[in-house]
Amino acid sequence: MAKRARVRAPELTGKGGWINTVGGQLGLTDLRGRIVIVDFWTFCCVNCLHVLDELRELEEKHRDTVVIIGVHSPKFVHEAEHQAVVDAVERYGVEHPVLDDPELATWKQYAVRAWPTLVVIDPEGYVVAQHAGEGHAHAIARLVEELEAEHAAKGTLRRGDGPYVAPEPQPTVLRFPGKALALPNGNLLVSDTTRHQLVELEADGESVVRRIGSGARGLVDGTAEAAGFNEPQGLALLDADSVVVADTVNHALRRLDLATGEVTTLAGTGRQWWQGSPTSGPAREVDLSSPWDVAVFNGRVWIAMAGVHQLWAYDPADATVEVAAGTTNEGLVDGPDTEAWFAQPSGLAATEDRLWLADSETSALRWVDLDGAVHTAVGTGLFDFGHRDGEAAQALLQHPLGVTALPDGSVAVSDTYNHALRRYDPATGEVTTLATDLREPSDAVLVGDDIVVVESARHRLTRLRLPAEAVRVEAVAHRTQRAASEVAPGGLQLDVIFQAPAGQKLDTRYGPSTRLLVSSTPPELLLAGEGAGTDLSRALELNPAVTEGVLHVSAMAASCDDDPANEYPACHVHQQDWGVPVRLTEGGADRLPLVLAGMDDQETAQDA
Repeated sequence: MAKRARVRAPELTGKGGWINTVGGQLGLTDLRGRIVIVDFWTFCCVNCLHVLDELRELEEKHRDTVVIIGVHSPKFVHEAEHQAVVDAVERYGVEHPVLDDPELATWKQYAVRAWPTLVVIDPEGYVVAQHAGEGHAHAIARLVEELEAEHAAKGTLRRGDGPYVAPEPQPTVLRFPGKALALPNGNLLVSDTTRHQLVELEADGESVVRRIGSGARGLVDGTAEAAGFNEPQGLALLDADSVVVADTVNHALRRLDLATGEVTTLAGTGRQWWQGSPTSGPAREVDLSSPWDVAVFNGRVWIAMAGVHQLWAYDPADATVEVAAGTTNEGLVDGPDTEAWFAQPSGLAATEDRLWLADSETSALRWVDLDGAVHTAVGTGLFDFGHRDGEAAQALLQHPLGVTALPDGSVAVSDTYNHALRRYDPATGEVTTLATDLREPSDAVLVGDDIVVVESARHRLTRLRLPAEAVRVEAVAHRTQRAASEVAPGGLQLDVIFQAPAGQKLDTRYGPSTRLLVSSTPPELLLAGEGAGTDLSRALELNPAVTEGVLHVSAMAASCDDDPANEYPACHVHQQDWGVPVRLTEGGADRLPLVLAGMDDQETAQDA
């Protein structure tokens, strides 16, 4: 077995304390003898949610040797609230201890640069691997098996029950509902996301008519009682008799027959889309990635494909899907559909000539015109957010998840992390606040003269009368708590660290197996080094006249099982997008290492 680089793991500390444990604190000494996987995540991040799902099988299979510890490291101000983290842990079915680290203390100790990041600690308390992004579960599972064998032989492996303690179930009618839809019969249909069901309610928004789905995670077609969903979200009327459902964690679109309750699958395979997968074709044969909302616009069902920062479209006439807008790069860039960048689009609303969308990670309200061009109404980028009304160019939102078209041509925005309902009027270019004191509103639907808001974290629908005058809110503005990396102006060496997992090698059968894409905000930050290439290292030139900005780095590597006897080796894609805030200072770093998988040998050598 090859000798691994090892660095002593820093202690796990966080001002918010521990969740899913009894009796308070956990420390690395309490976990000595176990293999520890530390998952740095934040609940706004769809890639973090993908990793939670990737880890479920490993967590179950190695429950007596592996302890997964979530370290919640917030991007948004709301995510630093302890109760919000408690809610998120329940909402997403996290079945391991979570450390609430609102000040990013442990994030900084481990020199983490991206959500999500996974760190593997061996039974003796040493870091032996680090992985950023998605797609690493297979590599970590292989490493876990090696560590089990190695430390069992050394006598340093301790088996037994882990420290996880499940929370008590709560008897609410809905549990973290996601989206709502007004049905032709006057009732309301709600995606009861955490319970993996749809719920039809009477017009009062409280009385249950029926539940659709067994309540167990699964991709199962069939009757209302037998059908299986997995954290469903968006809903839209496909026609007078049926509803299309964004079945988010199943990476699928489903159809609900309103008369019979029968559920069928319209699009998706149940597998998550990865770079290199088909981007169009027969709908049941193409992989999707975390479809979060759906809306019928210009004759097609548009899909907010949050998992890959794109908009896709499903054509009911020929049962096909295709990319409609976006490049998979994460950010805020307007323009033609093939050039636009999104960041986790999560809410859609269609009018005759516009498709409105809530672009959650850029805290933006955006829209697509009939020609497919993308425009931004409110929002400036990945790291600026807050609650500020007034002229749209300076207005701020905080991670909105829903948007609703209003009869007068304006739109209501479910401004989720501001706990508010906001309004944007295209006629005046003004943003106002309609209501506050909501709790994580994620959608809203018009019912007569009222608007019914999905208060996700209060587990209910709340009916409001649209006010004649806006609510006055004291303006606040924030930047993400994540500190900027101080780098020197001029030359900067960018190194993306990738080491193929044990038993695998880079897949070069069809050409280069790695890809690196670099850009910046503002574009003037980069004098040289922008663009795409296949080398994971690149010399950048930073403009001394630009004092701060964001480097956008997207990396991909493909590895396959290294077994000459296997004619059809299993292959795996590792990928991650980084948005790295940088501040140019004399004496700053001249090297920026970003770990995709493995250990940074230069940093390890310095620590040794």
